[in-house]
Amino acid sequence: MPYKVKDMELAPQGIKKIEWVQRHMPVLETIKKRFEKEKPFEGITIGSCLHLEPKTINLGLTLQAGGAEVAMTGCNPLSTQDDATAAGASLGLNMYGWREQTNEEYYQTINMVLDHKPDIIIDDGADMIFMIHRQRRDVLDKIKGACEETTTGIHRLKSMHADGALEFPVIAVNDAYTKYLFDNRYGTGQSTFDSIMGSTNVLIAGKNVVVCGYGWCGRGIAMRADGLGANVIVTEVDPIRALEARMDGYRVMTVREAVKHADILVTATGNLDVVSGDDFKVMKDGCIMANSGHFNVEINREDLDQMAVKQGKMKADIDEFVMEDGRRIYLLAEGRLVNLAGERGQGHPAEIMDLSFAMQALSAEQLVNTSMEVGVHKTPDEADMRVARLKLEAMGIEIDDLTEEQVEYLDGWEQGT
Repeated sequence: MPYKVKDMELAPQGIKKIEWVQRHMPVLETIKKRFEKEKPFEGITIGSCLHLEPKTINLGLTLQAGGAEVAMTGCNPLSTQDDATAAGASLGLNMYGWREQTNEEYYQTINMVLDHKPDIIIDDGADMIFMIHRQRRDVLDKIKGACEETTTGIHRLKSMHADGALEFPVIAVNDAYTKYLFDNRYGTGQSTFDSIMGSTNVLIAGKNVVVCGYGWCGRGIAMRADGLGANVIVTEVDPIRALEARMDGYRVMTVREAVKHADILVTATGNLDVVSGDDFKVMKDGCIMANSGHFNVEINREDLDQMAVKQGKMKADIDEFVMEDGRRIYLLAEGRLVNLAGERGQGHPAEIMDLSFAMQALSAEQLVNTSMEVGVHKTPDEADMRVARLKLEAMGIEIDDLTEEQVEYLDGWEQGT
């Protein structure tokens, strides 16, 4: 199989990591066994642009078990784990990517995947889908559709569709209940602080932690910061989310005010310039900044570069910026997705990605089996329920079923007080 990875000698180490996560991804393993029997992807090529780490390779192996030829590259230049890509290549996946790619190399490897002429795309952030529409229109006719993993990508794709630019159907896997209620909240919350604490070794308890954005990712980050003993401050532009954050027990204020108090600041909005310009002038000495949004645009690095009188690296993934008045500000993982791009970032726990990648696998199967109109489509509720039930079974949890009488009551309107 074609591949371009950093070092194939890392494959045995990567295989052990894959075997470890497989033991903690029972739903995906159940789907893999069915795929092995039914071969729903026979004759199908699937191209993916996802964070290349052991859990993602396990998704690739699941699709491969279903008969697909699988070509994979990364969706972030700093999130690839080189032992995982080597392992994937050794197990027959077409792997393209390595940690610390340049931007040019990043797009080169996306092109390498597209050279396989995929029928289905699995994307995270929509970079591959965007490239197909702008630069690789030669592959458009063959594509049945795509699945998109993250909130940022869904926003881009809905905008494309509104402008009439989207030319094939996309399933919004991010909008599945078993994705965003768990991956975005519990996964982002835990993995963000895993990475921050692993990189900095600072105590969270007693510190002021500012969370910019109170969507499902922001909720999870705030919840974990609170659980670690932090004083949590939330910033928002949506009045309903801001009110919810306040009633969840957090202080709510503007970014400009919040940065004055922040010991640690985490962005999770999916938007650009959340922290920029004059915000850095009033930021506390020693403030640690991290981004948990998909792209590295939320914390304005150019403004930091211009305002700092001195820069240096404290560690591989901690950049120090010395301001004119002597204050020191720290940025983790170059402002990229900290839970994966950070030196100690491993991404979401396997138990969480079990749900998300199960939905990816089932969504890819849906694209093969059904003809869908151009647009952004929500995953079927039945698929969500199937994944949730499989997860509960794997956890040894039983739940009640409605009786016929209860179903009739819920469906009716005649019975009242």
